[in-house]
Amino acid sequence: MFRNGFRGFITAMPPVTKNLILINIIVWAIEAIFPRFGNTIIRVLGLHFVGASQFNPIQIITYLFVHAPTNPWHLLFNMFSLWMFGSILERVWGSKRYLMFYFVCGIGAAFVQEVVWACTWMHEYVDGIAKLNGLTFSHMKEIVDQAVNSHDSAFISAITSFKNNFVTIGASGAVYGLLLGYAFVFPNQPMYLFFIPFPIKAKYMMIGYGVIEFFLGFNANDSVAHFAHLGGMIFGILILLYWRKNGTLRGKSFY
Repeated sequence: MFRNGFRGFITAMPPVTKNLILINIIVWAIEAIFPRFGNTIIRVLGLHFVGASQFNPIQIITYLFVHAPTNPWHLLFNMFSLWMFGSILERVWGSKRYLMFYFVCGIGAAFVQEVVWACTWMHEYVDGIAKLNGLTFSHMKEIVDQAVNSHDSAFISAITSFKNNFVTIGASGAVYGLLLGYAFVFPNQPMYLFFIPFPIKAKYMMIGYGVIEFFLGFNANDSVAHFAHLGGMIFGILILLYWRKNGTLRGKSFY
C-alpha cells in the first residue's frame, strides 16, 4: 500500500471510503479557510431540530459531511476510523452495500438525535430561563405554558430562536455504525487502545463503547451527541442481525 508513497496509499483505498474521506476533508478545509462561509455551511447543512425553523430534511444526510472547523481532532478521529474500519468493510461487503450501510447508520443517528431533542428541548429551555430569573422550574414552566397558550409573540420568538440552537454535525454516528459492523464481521479480532497495554477482542470493545456512550448520554455535560452515536449503532445492529440471519454478513450472495 505504501510502496508508491502517498499516491499509492490513496490509490489502494477502496473508492467509497476514499470519496467519503475526501468530501469531509474538503468541506472542513472550506470552513477553516473561510470562517464566515463556514458558519453558513453549519447553519444550512448541519442537522437541526425538526421543530426548528432552520430544519431541512436534507440535513439528515448533509450533516455527516460537516465538522467544526475549530476542532480538527473530531475530523481526524472520524476520518481515521472511517479509513481503518470502512476500508475493510467495503472490501468485504462491496462498495454498494457498504455505502448503504454507512448512510443507514448516519440517518439512524440523526433520527435518534431528533427524538432526544423532541423529548428534552422544553425542559432545557424552561430550566435555563428559570435559573436566569431566579425561579423554580415548576413556576417557570407555568409562566411559559401560559405565554405559549396566549400566543405571546415575545416568548414564541424566544422559543423559535432557542430551537435553532440545537445543531449536530459530524460523521460520528455513521462511524460508530462501522465500528459495530467491524465487530460483527470480525468479533474476535484483537484491538488495542493507547492507554490499555493488552488486546481486547473487537466484540468486547464495541460493547464497551456502547455502554460508555449510553452513560455519557445521560450524565455528560458536553456538546457531544452521544445518543446520535448510539443511534448509529442501533440502526447498524438491526441490519447486521438481518444479514447474519440470512448468512450474508460477510458479503456472500447479497446481490
